[in-house]
Amino acid sequence: LYCLCGCCWALRPRYKRLVDNIFPRGPRANMEKLTFFALSAPEKLDRIAAYLSERLTRELNRHRYVCIAMEALEQLLLACHCQSINLLVESFLSTLRLLLEADKPHLHILATNSFVKFANIEEDTPSYHRSYDFFVSRFSEMCHSEHEDADIQNKIRVSGIRGLQGVVRKTVDDELQVNIWEPRHMEQIVPALLVNLQHCHYSSAVCVCSESPAEQTEVCFRELLGRAAYGHITNAIRPVLMHLDSHSLWEGRSFAVRCFQIIMYSIQSQHSHLVIQQLLGHLDANSRSPASVRAGIMEVLSEAAVIEATGSVGPTVLEVFNTLLRQLRQSVDYQLTGYYDNAGKHKTTSTEEKTLQDAVIKTIGSFANTLPVYQRSEVMLFIMGKIPVPGIYPALGSPNAGRMIQVMLLKSLLQVSSRYESSNLLTALPSSFLEPLLSFTLMEDPEIRLLVLFILTSLIDRRHNAARSLTAFDVSALELKEDGCSRQDNLFMRKHAQRLYRHVYLTCREESSGPAHYQALFTLLAVLTVELASEEVVVDLIRLVLALQLASSAQESLSVFNRCGVHAVCAAFLHLLSQLGPPPPLQQHVAQVVESRRQDAPHLLPEDVLCDEPRLPEGELKVDQSLLFVQSKICEALTGSSYSTHAERFNTPYTPQLTGKHTLTLREQVNNNNNRRLHTEQITFETLKNAIEDRGGVEEEERRRRMEVVERFQTAPFEEIAAHCGSRVRRLFCIRPRPRPQSLKTLMDSMKFPDLCVY
Repeated sequence: LYCLCGCCWALRPRYKRLVDNIFPRGPRANMEKLTFFALSAPEKLDRIAAYLSERLTRELNRHRYVCIAMEALEQLLLACHCQSINLLVESFLSTLRLLLEADKPHLHILATNSFVKFANIEEDTPSYHRSYDFFVSRFSEMCHSEHEDADIQNKIRVSGIRGLQGVVRKTVDDELQVNIWEPRHMEQIVPALLVNLQHCHYSSAVCVCSESPAEQTEVCFRELLGRAAYGHITNAIRPVLMHLDSHSLWEGRSFAVRCFQIIMYSIQSQHSHLVIQQLLGHLDANSRSPASVRAGIMEVLSEAAVIEATGSVGPTVLEVFNTLLRQLRQSVDYQLTGYYDNAGKHKTTSTEEKTLQDAVIKTIGSFANTLPVYQRSEVMLFIMGKIPVPGIYPALGSPNAGRMIQVMLLKSLLQVSSRYESSNLLTALPSSFLEPLLSFTLMEDPEIRLLVLFILTSLIDRRHNAARSLTAFDVSALELKEDGCSRQDNLFMRKHAQRLYRHVYLTCREESSGPAHYQALFTLLAVLTVELASEEVVVDLIRLVLALQLASSAQESLSVFNRCGVHAVCAAFLHLLSQLGPPPPLQQHVAQVVESRRQDAPHLLPEDVLCDEPRLPEGELKVDQSLLFVQSKICEALTGSSYSTHAERFNTPYTPQLTGKHTLTLREQVNNNNNRRLHTEQITFETLKNAIEDRGGVEEEERRRRMEVVERFQTAPFEEIAAHCGSRVRRLFCIRPRPRPQSLKTLMDSMKFPDLCVY
């Protein structure tokens, strides 16, 4: 029988004899002969591969020579030309399936290593009949291995990760292969990677071993995301969100942040806004989730916005901020009701909601920092439009609802404005933004007033002098302008200066102001001086400070602290101003008054008042004249300098313009609105008639006054008009005496016009 088998073996095809010669591990020359024969007769490749697969199946059942067969298949794959590789692949893949279906971990690792080598081979010819579904499922399953031996478990998991990486490399660039980006595949691959990333994130003991899956997982995850095209981002991100939800990983926040840091750094930058949109949509879907979950998603959004490319929030920038502001308002509602659902079953605490609110405000600032300047201006206007007017917003069962939302939105506005840098204040502070913002400086709530002062300072302070001016009154610590005030700055001050001065004046006299308010007021005055300083502005600010000093000395209704605070602001501002360029006599006068206060009344200086624990005098506050800044001395000090052209304005003390449409403060408007709602009277014909008659009288008076002004400018001599308009006209025009015409009609009759001239 043995001889018969030998004779039959000799009659077998040559390729089978060459394959049999490599079992058991024969001389290396036998493998080289098999490879040479395969290259010489490529039409036999499919038969060689099929027979190798058959031998491997037999040896697999006998638990021997498996490595030899796999090594032979690998060498044939590497040696074959790209055109003929398809003849080997089917047998090769079927062999790998057999090894992966076995119950031996070392066979799984062996098959994975062979598959990775195959995945690295570049093919020129397409294949229409391959399927990698089994490998996706099997490699993903290996990534979840729970083998009792920790070392073997890590080896299996690493093999699974490398296998998934090979599948991605083999299929992602071949349109004829299985679409790896389909949801059914992504829902297997992404969780398998995240499990290992999570396992290594929380288990430092596992991560220090020699074959930790941590590094391999991150490499594979980054490669997968880096190959994702525009239409694949959604399918790749959705399993991440589902995994974080199902394993309650938002609360920890650190792992969720780590995941999206990898995502944002791996995907193409032009696709990053798709991730942001996915997160925003997921945030809306979890609006009825616990505050810890919402705060975790918000933390991830904030970190993603920092990484995101500039200006890639997407085409709907305002929609992003609208979503964030909606979450902020919902959080306030939950905080007031104590429940984060409509049914009133799931409780929440004020601490949890405040943590979420802080995260939302931080996220708003992070998003704003990625935008160009012009879009930040739009965002600030958008947020300002969302701030409810006091007394009109529904209280939601509590009178604090409107106030809480105002504070939250103003904090958000401060986050946007804190890093806003614009060379044009007319754009940064348009009337549509400045007027409603200033109206909040007169509210009773001290926190709201303080936030508004911070916002104003951050928008005007383009050289970041605010922090320096608070800590030291030495101008050497400040970054000063070397050039004069620009044309845009001059236009801004001409348009809004009086409104700014008026609100500063009225804010200084608020009884509920604390040390932080007076520090903020001084900082605002200092920033105005440094950023927008011109001779006219400096003179107006001095007049404003002197008016505050006078009002503080005369207004007994203010507390001792408030009066000391106003005096301290005046002293700090004039001390700073005297070092910025006015003539030495002004500096001498300011230094003299400051020294007198330091000796006799330190409670009138910022060191004793603008601090956490103000040191105030006992009893009533008495301010001697020697401790005050004198208007006449300041005017005299400015005489003979470049400020002398404006010195005449000191003769008219500053008085805030409290007449007209701006005199009604926001507080008074709210009271009037409430009174109108409480005392609604019936409108009759007589009421309308009286209103029309009263209006007619007012209009007649205004018409008469305008006619007097027109008549004055038509008939008065130029000297009188120049004197009335002020000294600026004298510098612009050369005044010469001339005959006084009786009227404009007389002057026109005395002139000769051409015949065709019509007048």
